[in-house]
Amino acid sequence: MSLTVNGRRHRVSADTRTSLLDLLREDLDLTGTKKGCDQGACGACTVLVDGRRVNSCLTLAVRLDGAEVTTIEGLADGDDLTPLQEAFIAHDAFQCGFCTPGQIVSGTACIREGHTGSPAEIREWMSGNICRCGCYPKIVRAVEQAAGKR
Repeated sequence: MSLTVNGRRHRVSADTRTSLLDLLREDLDLTGTKKGCDQGACGACTVLVDGRRVNSCLTLAVRLDGAEVTTIEGLADGDDLTPLQEAFIAHDAFQCGFCTPGQIVSGTACIREGHTGSPAEIREWMSGNICRCGCYPKIVRAVEQAAGKR
């Protein structure tokens, strides 16, 4: 199969049971996307597929022939961080950092989808991403700032 990951075309062969998460981490060596619960409950593995957020641990890689995938590694332009990545740093919106890649990818989609009208709306649309350290208020502020709401 063939798919584009972070702007680069890849031809890969994968077992029909291989998740997108495992393909990214094990075959393409893109380890920024984290394996958390491996059951779709925590959001640590969130990536964009054709612009939409997906839990890569629940997505079969073979279903993505021709798709465009964006991981945390594909958001920044070299050393130039995205506004959301900068806002995460400015608001100290991470502690252990494990959930941060999924939070940033999900927050990027949240902003693109226009779900930033209020802190409550941001919390609702980011609710699929769990932060075990409890940095939610800082994450919401970072999304607000990157969306131009702060």
